[in-house]
Amino acid sequence: MKNNIKHHLTDQILMGYSAGALPEAFNILVASHLSLCDECRAHLASFDSIGGAVLDSTPGALATLDDDSLAAVMARIENTPTASAPVRPKRRDTTVPAPLCDYIGDDLSGVKWRNIGMGVRQAILPTSSDATARLLFIPAGAAMPDHGHNGTEMTMVLQGAFQDEDGYFARGDVETADADVNHIPVADIREDCICLAVSDAPLRFKGLLPRIVQRFIRI
Repeated sequence: MKNNIKHHLTDQILMGYSAGALPEAFNILVASHLSLCDECRAHLASFDSIGGAVLDSTPGALATLDDDSLAAVMARIENTPTASAPVRPKRRDTTVPAPLCDYIGDDLSGVKWRNIGMGVRQAILPTSSDATARLLFIPAGAAMPDHGHNGTEMTMVLQGAFQDEDGYFARGDVETADADVNHIPVADIREDCICLAVSDAPLRFKGLLPRIVQRFIRI
């Protein structure tokens, strides 16, 4: 599937990913986007190269190996049982980026959705507690409640598209929103929208009802 991605990861996010400094939830989204985006993979490679050069030039950064390290590694290789012929993997749903399969399986059919109102559904993914990752199902033409952010929220489109004050986001596109962003995402009328959303702080809803429901749906 060819992806015409217009909204990419920021340099700050890519540098954090390269340095291993992002929460698990953000790593899932970044890895999922990278699996679809040649441009961001190229940017990441440049940051990895810079990081490697810095590491090489830092005194004491590289550990000294014992004299018998090579012999020990070769002995472990020789004693490793020969693997059996690999089983051909089953065809997976290409809607799901490969890095996301470890969390939800090969397709969306097994996702345990929870209704959160107005036809919108979500499924929270099991990740470390420093940030939250969720799948969002937004019916075609439906709108998310007007909200702002207490931290950083990143949203990647897996299927369909949505539009808000910052533009039009289709498959593979990523919207990064911080405390300065308030928006009302609306799903494209032509297809139900499925997104991967990650956040490091609760959202800031304007309406009373969403604020009441928020404590129960962990968003």
